[in-house]
Amino acid sequence: MGKKSRVKTQKSGTGATAAVSPKEMMNLISELLQKCSSTAPSPGKEWEEYVQIRALVEKIRKKQKGISVSFEGTREDFFTELMAWAAECGASCEGFEISNFADEGYGLKATKDIKAEELFLWIPRKMLMTVESAKNSVLGPLYSQDRILQAMGNVTLALHLLCERANPSSPWLPYIKTLPADYDTPLYFEEEEVRHLLATQAIQDVLSQYKNTARQYAYFYKVIHRGSVEGEGCLAGPSTHPNTSKLPLKDAFTFDDYRWAVSSVMTRQNQIPTADGSRVTLALIPLWDMCNHTNGLITTGYNLEDDRCECVALKDYKEGEQIYIFYGTRSNAEFVIHNGFFFEDNAHDRVKIKLGVSKSERLYAMKAEVLARAGIPASSIFALHCSEPPISAQLLAFLRVFCMTEEELRDYLVGDHAINKIFTLGNTEFPVSWENEIKLWTFLETRAALLLKTYKTTSEEDRSMLEKPDLSLHSRIAIKLRLAEKEILERAVSCGRAKRLHFQKQLDEGAPLPLYEESDIALLENADAKLPIILRKLEEEDERVQEEMNLAQIKPDTACLDSSKTPVLNGQCKDLNGTQEDPPGSDAAVKESEVEKHDPSIKRTEGEPKDGGK
Repeated sequence: MGKKSRVKTQKSGTGATAAVSPKEMMNLISELLQKCSSTAPSPGKEWEEYVQIRALVEKIRKKQKGISVSFEGTREDFFTELMAWAAECGASCEGFEISNFADEGYGLKATKDIKAEELFLWIPRKMLMTVESAKNSVLGPLYSQDRILQAMGNVTLALHLLCERANPSSPWLPYIKTLPADYDTPLYFEEEEVRHLLATQAIQDVLSQYKNTARQYAYFYKVIHRGSVEGEGCLAGPSTHPNTSKLPLKDAFTFDDYRWAVSSVMTRQNQIPTADGSRVTLALIPLWDMCNHTNGLITTGYNLEDDRCECVALKDYKEGEQIYIFYGTRSNAEFVIHNGFFFEDNAHDRVKIKLGVSKSERLYAMKAEVLARAGIPASSIFALHCSEPPISAQLLAFLRVFCMTEEELRDYLVGDHAINKIFTLGNTEFPVSWENEIKLWTFLETRAALLLKTYKTTSEEDRSMLEKPDLSLHSRIAIKLRLAEKEILERAVSCGRAKRLHFQKQLDEGAPLPLYEESDIALLENADAKLPIILRKLEEEDERVQEEMNLAQIKPDTACLDSSKTPVLNGQCKDLNGTQEDPPGSDAAVKESEVEKHDPSIKRTEGEPKDGGK
């Protein structure tokens, strides 16, 4: 999480371009807000919209050059101050130190041997930046009036961070000074670097992330500056937030500022309980967020009795070794979008696949009923995993039902032991029939092969590009993600082919089908593939359900937005500008011949850090 600063920021007010009148800037901001709040583009036009929004943002950035708040020196100059502040606040500061780990950037290094599960790090609440601390800060009056801030804790944290950065007496300055000057999230990619993501499953979220950030920035710029342009006939009109005049952002609130705050929160936000334990809130956790990611288990929790965040060691660490934590079961697409890095050895990498039973199909009602009994929607987002087998028990169950004949469906609905047989749908030991297995693996093989054809480059071409020494860091991240998606799909094709041939051989040889016996239910009770399952958010779905802000139709004092889902502590960190996917029961069903279009043009350091610039 400790990315070295590669770009030295300018001091406030230095290097600025020619003065821009408030009215001129407000007109540009209004144009940006209108563009970002317009109706969603038609399929295939998303890239065109992104380019247009980006052009407006670049025009604004050029006029704002040199007016951001920044600090003298580099972030490492303030590590000593951070540790001193942490000790003063009662945090643990022994047994580790902040160190530079080359391509991984800054992280925590053990200064003594640490045993697995040993408590080595704790951070008291007084050090945390939370939505609650924002409400009690200079941002409080605006928070009390603005429905967007009230609904979106992550946006509140971003503005809280900016206000405290601009406050010379802020208690969090020792922490803020050690944050990276920039990040490697897609918000920092150049247009040509983003282009490498075309056709990947990440592209829609990347484009939405940029659009949402630009829209939020334009909205809050107008909220903060309304009073200053009231007399110039600007479109803003009278201010509805009189207390914004007290915010330290009026003199310096640039797009680059907001992009930095968004990325700081997006790569660091975590969910903790409030002081009374009655609900949860979002927080930035100083010092702890220096830890880099590796595979493992979540080892951080919140101790309400001592009112502090606590972290135990993931494994045994020898003196001099880097101390890692586990960020959660995220795919590399999520790491790239929300954390700004690609994790080479990601045991949880996966590719999403939308599947559904067509409502026009003759057997739809029967298939939907069998799936419902198994707790699986008739249309959903599943995943192909990097591991073997590439499909989960839920996806296996869905595909079996998807490929059932009318006779097989009737057997699982009204046949002998029909209710108990639902338990076998996700178990590899109990095929519905050899023909059913052949059909489902043929479908998976074909489906994955069709998805591979949507990419503009081959895996071999991607590998050749990665060998180029002059490839930018962001381009390298994007191409690695693109290649990883293809490799998962290629393994799915290979697995599907092998399974198809295996079950065809079983059929040809007349092998007896494993028969389900009611006594087998005891075997299934402890099986990972146990079905029916209670319908929950499938891990491969990982939806971001934050409502889209349609700022063209809302006002700061009347807007009402659903807040985005927030991450659990030390895992499942969500996008600050989270996008929204089709919910599990939507009409996004696909037929066997359909192929998702991922290409909208037709549909920390010098090396690549594992920590995503934290």
